[in-house]
Amino acid sequence: MRSLPEDDRPAVGLRERKKARTRAAIQQHALRLFREQGYQATTVEQIAEAAEISPSTFFRYFPTKEDVVLQDEYDPMIVEAFKAQPAELSPIAALRRAIAAVFSQLSAEEVALQRERFALVRSVPELRARMLEEFARNLQLIAEIVADRVGRRPDELAVRTLAGALIGAVQAALLTWADDPAADYLALIDTAMAHLEAGLPL
Repeated sequence: MRSLPEDDRPAVGLRERKKARTRAAIQQHALRLFREQGYQATTVEQIAEAAEISPSTFFRYFPTKEDVVLQDEYDPMIVEAFKAQPAELSPIAALRRAIAAVFSQLSAEEVALQRERFALVRSVPELRARMLEEFARNLQLIAEIVADRVGRRPDELAVRTLAGALIGAVQAALLTWADDPAADYLALIDTAMAHLEAGLPL
């Protein structure tokens, strides 16, 4: 494929940044409306109006109302950071470092946004149901990058078991964070993954 001329590359970057800003604005307005009037009472049309976009534009960014809560930009960043880890690291150690590299860069405002999203998922039945689909998707994603790292197939039971254990460790940390808002969520995630790496001793 032909690469873009040098003069065209900044324009591509500007478009991507504009899309990221629009996506973030839609999500921020949606969460504000959910706080003010409740998840069920808030419509896509109301979110679109608040974000000054059309409903069709909303659906270009988020396929459903549930996705405006569940989707974020972190998965591709974690995958990239995971692949950049030294080859001698185990999959668990590599993912620990990748998660730390990505989430340590979050601002206090972004951390608060993650807490709000997680609280919504726990409290809204529609979101809890959709979260099961997210678990399956994340399990497949982690199985693929782990399999690539260790030279196995992503559909092998051992690979899927490890992927599921990694997801479970992160979820356990997030549940603990929800119970203790003052806790350091990144430290909780790292501690949970360290426990998994040590073989889950009790």
